[in-house]
Amino acid sequence: MKRTAMLAASLSLAALSGCAFLPPVPIAVADLSPTQGNTASGTITFVERSGKILVDGHFKGLTPGQHGIHIHEKGDCSAPDAMSAGGHYNPTGEPHGAPGSAKHHGGDLGNLTADANGDATLDVTLDTARFGMSKLASNTIAGKALVIHADPDDLASQPAGNSGKRVACGVIRMQ
Repeated sequence: MKRTAMLAASLSLAALSGCAFLPPVPIAVADLSPTQGNTASGTITFVERSGKILVDGHFKGLTPGQHGIHIHEKGDCSAPDAMSAGGHYNPTGEPHGAPGSAKHHGGDLGNLTADANGDATLDVTLDTARFGMSKLASNTIAGKALVIHADPDDLASQPAGNSGKRVACGVIRMQ
């Protein structure tokens, strides 16, 4: 009995410490910086589990209200207005739309809502069938840019939802 309890405790400790016999979980992170003249910033984490990508973002410095948020095709935030990030990431050639609709860009993440203090969070789950995180995947988000826009995404206008200028940008990097 004592040996069984010690083995169970050891296995639990190994699992909690990351030493378990499980494959590593793919994780990607983007640290967003404000574009010229803006104050928006934040961090977004992508974790791949069981065929899904869990997205968790925390942002500050936004104007109160809704803001479009998208993955963009190029991992380049060097331009003062982040136009160097290109258009929406769209590996399947779909029209722009809401993230839950049957047809939408791979980079369409919808809107986030900033509170009166300019803080916002994003908590969504994405299907890896649309894109993956591995650098070996032909449709990977690794190396792409994440952009927050000044205005809400109307989830319908083509090609990008009429979300206005880019207020923050960061490159998605595998950890």
